[in-house]
Amino acid sequence: MLLAMKLKAVLTAAALASPFAMTAVTPSDTLPSAQEFAALKAENFSYRVAGDFSRDGKPVAAPLRRIKLDSSLAIMTRQVTAAEYARCVDDGGCPRIPQASTKDNMPMVGVNWRDATAYARWMTRITGKLHRLPTDEEWVFAAAEKASDDALPVTEAVDPVRAWIARYEAETSRERPALLAPQPVGAFGRNERGLRDVAGNVWEWTDTCFLRHDIEPSGTTRVTNTNCGVRVVQGAHRAYMTDFIRDPRSGGCAAGVPPANLGFRLVIEQETWPGLRWIAERAAGKVFGHL
Repeated sequence: MLLAMKLKAVLTAAALASPFAMTAVTPSDTLPSAQEFAALKAENFSYRVAGDFSRDGKPVAAPLRRIKLDSSLAIMTRQVTAAEYARCVDDGGCPRIPQASTKDNMPMVGVNWRDATAYARWMTRITGKLHRLPTDEEWVFAAAEKASDDALPVTEAVDPVRAWIARYEAETSRERPALLAPQPVGAFGRNERGLRDVAGNVWEWTDTCFLRHDIEPSGTTRVTNTNCGVRVVQGAHRAYMTDFIRDPRSGGCAAGVPPANLGFRLVIEQETWPGLRWIAERAAGKVFGHL
């Protein structure tokens, strides 16, 4: 009973403090339509866990797990466009980015995690449906055959420094995108789940924090550090970017070839309780990577 009363108080305060409490307005053609969200039924898939993993002080490949999302996934079939982001700017919901493209059919790039999250909050307010960035797990599931497997090279190095060098060499040998400038929506085709431009030359922000893990002798994985100032971005390969970085060439990538461009696509929250939790924790000023 006490827990229920506390939860009610937190959610009431969140509703009053949050911009989500504002009245919804009628969407226009500069908003992603419902038809541009793919409804994906949850099913088992292979997932290489994000973050750094170590065993006995030496870097090792992240575990490859067979997982299933908790519920179905409603995710945009394309990235948010420059025209859509511009409407958010005009409405006072998103920061203005001077170097942003003004072409309607171009993906919005040059955004950091905070910009993308601001757009998700704005979409939530004007549509009345909870929009957010996908988690890394959700992105990999939706990317399907376009998702890369970031396994480390097998090494028997007894010196952990040599193991780190092997990792760095593997990451820096990634092929750079042939096209660096953002391309019009649809330029990279569709994947098997109907999503356009997955793993093209625009990397996409996720809401997943960077984690360090230690694999104990028993095989148990233990999180040793959580850094939500760094987020996972996904594209032709996985990378980790500081949340305020807009231009990946200026730094912020953990190692290897940096992303060419930073953009995003959104999901619509399907579950009531995770959605309420998302609102409450955002209103309280907390940052987290997993629901």
